[in-house]
Amino acid sequence: MAQEDQLKKVIGHAKEYGFVFPSSEIYDGLSAAYDYGQLGVELKNNIKAYWWAAMVRMHENIVGLDASIFMHPTTWKASGHTDAFNDPLIDNKDSKKRYRADVLIEEYIAKIDAKIAKDVKKAQKRFGDAFDKAEFLSTNGNCLRRQAEIDGINDRFKAAMEADDLVAVKALIEDLGIACPVSGSRNWTDVRQFNLMFKTELGAVSGDAGVIYLRPETAQGIFVNFLNVQKSGRMKLPFGIAQIGKAFRNEIIARQFIFRMREFEQMEMQFFVAPGDQTKWYEYWKDQRIAWHKALGLGEEKYRFHDHIKLAHYADAASDIEFDFPMGFKELEGIHSRTDFDLKAHEEHSGRKLRFYDPEREESYVPYVVETSLGLDRMFLAVLSSALREEQLEGGSERTVMCIPPALAPVKVAILPLLKKDGLPEKAREVLQLLKLNYNVQYDEKDAIGRRYRRQDAIGTPLCVTIDHDTLTDGAVTLRDRDTMEQQRVAIEDLTAAVEAKVSMATLFS
Repeated sequence: MAQEDQLKKVIGHAKEYGFVFPSSEIYDGLSAAYDYGQLGVELKNNIKAYWWAAMVRMHENIVGLDASIFMHPTTWKASGHTDAFNDPLIDNKDSKKRYRADVLIEEYIAKIDAKIAKDVKKAQKRFGDAFDKAEFLSTNGNCLRRQAEIDGINDRFKAAMEADDLVAVKALIEDLGIACPVSGSRNWTDVRQFNLMFKTELGAVSGDAGVIYLRPETAQGIFVNFLNVQKSGRMKLPFGIAQIGKAFRNEIIARQFIFRMREFEQMEMQFFVAPGDQTKWYEYWKDQRIAWHKALGLGEEKYRFHDHIKLAHYADAASDIEFDFPMGFKELEGIHSRTDFDLKAHEEHSGRKLRFYDPEREESYVPYVVETSLGLDRMFLAVLSSALREEQLEGGSERTVMCIPPALAPVKVAILPLLKKDGLPEKAREVLQLLKLNYNVQYDEKDAIGRRYRRQDAIGTPLCVTIDHDTLTDGAVTLRDRDTMEQQRVAIEDLTAAVEAKVSMATLFS
């Protein structure tokens, strides 16, 4: 299936079944703004819970925080956002469309990458089990030539961005022959920088004195609270502060469904370490974070690391975990070694000391920071797009199924009385009461049992419990598994344990 068609299927399914709706749809919507529906909010909350459990509950030296969205405007001066939080933009003179210059170049590289992947797939099919991917990539002439082309583009782009040479960025776009996707022309304006922060005014004051910003990231709320958390929690290095919260960026090119929005949610953790220890902890968190993702079982081949071409002004190392979305490999999570830039900058601008006294070294110093930053909306899209499948069944029938990891599934169990009579609904309600305190449970008595199974498959419910006439005499129910479609009889008294074994968050940590 073409990437564009696959994304359209995900978007259509998400709306039809109550995962994601266009914002303000009755007024024709608002660009790059979406609302999470009744199932979407459950899935989103479950992803948060999984991240929080892995980050905070499983680490004795990491604690949580919920900082304000509004912060003193000097915060953003200190962090560099006021002066340097920009995207390089370029306009096509014929279509009047505006693009991010770096995205145009990345998409050009992605096309070359796709050709390499196509060559690998052909060779894999030809040689079967004897195929060695690493050897093929290092010896095949076409792959080597294409990889050299990618490396050359990356080198030119990195040099231009590090020198802040926007003329060179435009020259690269022109030399590559990149055309506007809408007009097909190569009639480009000069590249210029655009600041991404949303401005608003605080209180009744107008003019510059009242200017305040919606936070463009959640990290600064952690940095300005470093000393508060350290002292009140009696924390010793190394320790981390985790936070889940909204951030806002005035993206000019906001597209690809919920992948890039102007209002989004981040799950970030800042890990404070002694100077000199940052490389060790940077590698540690790279390993921890990729393991967290792979534990979901979405497919190990869907992940890869991508080291940054141009490091941010605060970093001495940075890598992205990229995921194979319907539109190709894109950034899902970033792991950054931020040095001591942030705390030092806030020291300078606030006049307050943000230091840690190390009793072993017998000295005070500004800690270094290793950051993990995951986009919650992107994580949601990764789960949703990987889960949606269309399966051919025996007998020629089909089913649409969402193979969401059971621990993350919005609805954990569906309670289905076989008929709407003979006391079966009443017994089904008893089973519902047994489970609903601990799990999100859905009750459904409309239509034939087969159609109800299909509805639950389409929203990703891992287990269906059917109450039939035998239940009234033997005290057992039929438990159906979403993925295998196998059914087994389970005593009602054993049902909670059976459900827990399938859908518990603990399954992801085993």
